[in-house]
Amino acid sequence: MVKRISLIIFICVVFISAIAVAVKSGRMKAGAKAGISKTIEEDSPLRCETITYDIKMGGVNLGKAVFQHMASAEINGRVLNKASFETDLARFKDTEIIYSDPKTFLPVKIDRDIVNWFNREKITEDYDQENFRVTITKYKGSKQDKRVIQKDSAIHNAILLPHSVRRVTKLDPGYIFLVNLPNRKLQMKLVSLEDIKTGGGTFKAYHFESIPKQIEIWISADENRIPIKMQGVGAFGYLLVLKEYAFKLPKD
Repeated sequence: MVKRISLIIFICVVFISAIAVAVKSGRMKAGAKAGISKTIEEDSPLRCETITYDIKMGGVNLGKAVFQHMASAEINGRVLNKASFETDLARFKDTEIIYSDPKTFLPVKIDRDIVNWFNREKITEDYDQENFRVTITKYKGSKQDKRVIQKDSAIHNAILLPHSVRRVTKLDPGYIFLVNLPNRKLQMKLVSLEDIKTGGGTFKAYHFESIPKQIEIWISADENRIPIKMQGVGAFGYLLVLKEYAFKLPKD
């Protein structure tokens, strides 16, 4: 009961703080061309991207989130993709360092650092994709809590979902892919091709909806396949809307 009251208070404070903040509009650093996507090769070089989002709920701007593809990293002899996802709200900050398989974008390890009004918590998620198992360890002060979740197939991460379809050669309405998150199982279906206006520009976009309807993702229908809107992938079900996009190709 105390945790529930604290969460309600936190959300209220975020709304009140956000209403007092003026919303600044960002512009794209690298524009996207409209049109149907070209083939994205599996062995093409990974872009070192920085994608900045406005965080919205009920039309109110709550803060920002930044997704960044970084240089590859090696863990236990494996070369992995490394990315960060930072959520910055009033009196709440969640920083995730995400290591994933370069071919499938399935998570291998995630390190989270969460700071809010009430406490600081660190979380480590270790994924055993061969045995469909994730071990989640939470550290709060001197306390440690470990939980093992067993699934029946490879395990996804909600933040990486749009990136897992960026290399699909052809996307047609009706295309479905299965999603197996640690706490739920969904189907993601391509329902339409839409024109989407964001602070970072206007895009022709693929619109995916989950079955049951819990998550929505919009990906630009061009050669960049930028995730431009995401609904329901965060802890509080807020909407992420593209504000700014920049990239550079890694050096040889």
